[in-house]
Amino acid sequence: MKKPAFRYLLSFPLCAAMIASAQMHPSLLVANQGSRDLSIIDPVAGRQLATVPENGVTGHEVAASPDGRTAYVPIYGNSGVGKPGTDGRNMVVIDIASRKIIGNVDFGHGVRPHCVIYDTNSGMLYVTTELDKSVTIIDPKTLKIVGSVPTSQEQSHMLALTHDGRRGYTANVGPGTVSVLDMKARKTIAVIPISATTQRISISRDDRMVFTADQTKPQLAMIDTATNKVRAWIPLPAIGYGTAPTLDGRWLLVCMEPTKQLAVVDLKTLKVARTIDLPAAPTEVLPSPDGKVAYVSLPGGNQVAVIDLSQWKIHSLIAAGEYADGLAWAK
Repeated sequence: MKKPAFRYLLSFPLCAAMIASAQMHPSLLVANQGSRDLSIIDPVAGRQLATVPENGVTGHEVAASPDGRTAYVPIYGNSGVGKPGTDGRNMVVIDIASRKIIGNVDFGHGVRPHCVIYDTNSGMLYVTTELDKSVTIIDPKTLKIVGSVPTSQEQSHMLALTHDGRRGYTANVGPGTVSVLDMKARKTIAVIPISATTQRISISRDDRMVFTADQTKPQLAMIDTATNKVRAWIPLPAIGYGTAPTLDGRWLLVCMEPTKQLAVVDLKTLKVARTIDLPAAPTEVLPSPDGKVAYVSLPGGNQVAVIDLSQWKIHSLIAAGEYADGLAWAK
């Protein structure tokens, strides 16, 4: 009778170690607009491990804590930016290991919270709150709102931060502008005209350039962060959307929805070096921490494409939730 008990005692710490190891395994997070949940994907196995219902209308974007344990999903609403619909007023907090919602941030009224960034410099969460024309600051330890940074523009949809966290840049969709923010002084220091409408935003690895896509012409605006002015226009084969630089700083990856392609821009020549065909229209791109691949969300295909950045081709496709959109890496 003692032998089974001995096996149980011996296996318990082993099981605990296995669970702890699984909890620390890197994950790719995907915010699924259509199924209103968060996908947790094993990037090594290339498969979805679980989905976590968001208990809200829908979340478009997601961020992870630096320790990879927690995900933050702002609940935007049931419409696109600038279109009629519900106005989201909260952000859910998800424990990645247990795959459960463990917290909630209530903004107090409808603000259409959208892009969320965990700034490791300040230790704060920044969330774009469109209807308040602001970026809201949240303490992730207490889940309390501790301040805001005005953008002075409607539809401040996406946010990019310099690597020191001192400057922020929002793509203001309807006005077609970019707001330059002093994140410490919590004020707008410039508004840069781009086009009649613009979408998405990213920043170069050296913080010298900011990129946003003109939605009226197939071109990207390249903003000089030293002057806060458009320094150049980068021609594209089609209208661009989400962008991200590769980790070596040499290339800019650009989603082009109309042609179902990913464009690769040479940041030395400011020209498109190549395009990669995709099975569905892409919206967001996220390089992996090792810089070997990039993940591209394909909402129409309910998938994420894995792009081999050495071969410039699709390595694999990973099934996600319905209308897979926002991406984040949880290490």
